[in-house]
Amino acid sequence: MKQKNQSTVADPVPAKSEMDVLQILWQHGPSTVRFVHDILTEKKGNIQYTSTLKLMQTMTEKGLLMRDETNMKHIYSAVLEEKKTKGNALSKFLDNMYEGSVKSLMTALLGNEKTSPEELKVLEEMLHKLDKTK
Repeated sequence: MKQKNQSTVADPVPAKSEMDVLQILWQHGPSTVRFVHDILTEKKGNIQYTSTLKLMQTMTEKGLLMRDETNMKHIYSAVLEEKKTKGNALSKFLDNMYEGSVKSLMTALLGNEKTSPEELKVLEEMLHKLDKTK
């Protein structure tokens, strides 16, 4: 299988548009540009196919994606692990927005109007389980 991956990236935090592509590949597995483009268009509205193609080509050059060129249709797959990438993004966000304070982040999350009563109940149960393990 012939594959192109021109660089290796250490602990990257992808841009929002790159995360959108990665989310699709993590959820659906290796895919064509057309498939990714169709899902992006469903979620985001009208996006030019050439924009999706260029983004995925750039992500391949940056080492975020790998492209399998063995068939007529090029198949792209995520190089980055979902859990690690999201962890890196969260750490950067925590450092930039809350000076590394998990307490400040949690206070903001719990006081946010988007946090539903059901989510608060789940969080409370999680904290209760954590407390029992200590």
